[in-house]
Amino acid sequence: MNEENTVYKRLQSVIKRLSSAAERSGRSADDITLVVVTKEASDSDLIEALKTGLVTDVGENRVQNLLNRLDFFNRFRVKVHFIGRLQTNKVKKIIGRTHLIQSLDRENLLKELSERAVKNGVTVDVLIEVNVSKENTKAGVSPETLFDFVEKTLNSQGVNLRGLMMMAPFLPPEECRPYFRKTFKLFDKLKNELKKPDFDILSMGMSNDFEVAIEEGSTMIRIGSAIFRR
Repeated sequence: MNEENTVYKRLQSVIKRLSSAAERSGRSADDITLVVVTKEASDSDLIEALKTGLVTDVGENRVQNLLNRLDFFNRFRVKVHFIGRLQTNKVKKIIGRTHLIQSLDRENLLKELSERAVKNGVTVDVLIEVNVSKENTKAGVSPETLFDFVEKTLNSQGVNLRGLMMMAPFLPPEECRPYFRKTFKLFDKLKNELKKPDFDILSMGMSNDFEVAIEEGSTMIRIGSAIFRR
C-alpha cells in the first residue's frame, strides 16, 4: 500500500488543511470541529481512524449504521453526530445516543424529538438545517421561514438549539462561497438576537469545499470521502 494513501495520512492532510484555512480566517484550528463522516468507511478503516487518536467527533447518515457502530464509538469515546435526514419513526432509536442531531428540518420532526426527549428524560442538542441554495433535492428550512422555526425550536421542551447546518451545492469550491457567506450572515444575526451562549455551532463544509467554508465562518466541518475513499 502507498503509505501516503492510508487513512492516517489522509486524516493528517485534512487536519493540516483545516488549520491553514482557520489561520486564513483569523482563527485557530481549535475553533473548528472536525466531524469524521463514516458513511464511506469500512469497519476496518473506521477503526484505523479511531486508533489514531485524532478523531473526537464522528458523523453518521443512517440510523442503522449509527446503532451498529455504537460499540466502536463508545470504545473510543468519540462524540456521535447524526447528520442525515432523520425519519420521525427512527427518532426513538437514537434518542439519548447522540451528541448532536444536525438535521432538524421540519416541524413534525421537532415535535417527535421533543416528545421523545421529554419521555426519556433527556435533552437533545440540535442544529437546524437551512437550505440556502433552495435546491429541491436538499432538505432544510428556507431562509425565509428560518426565524419562525428557530422560535418554535426554542419553545420546544427537551430540545436545545445549538446552531445551524447547511449543505452547499456540489460546485467548485469558490462557487460555493456565496452560499456559505449567506448562511454565516443568518447564523450571526441569530446569534446576536438570541444572545444564547451555546448557540455557537455553524456546521458547513464537506470534503469538496471545507476550506472555503472555514474561510467564511464555519465552526464545524463534516469530512468523509477525503479520509476514507481510495
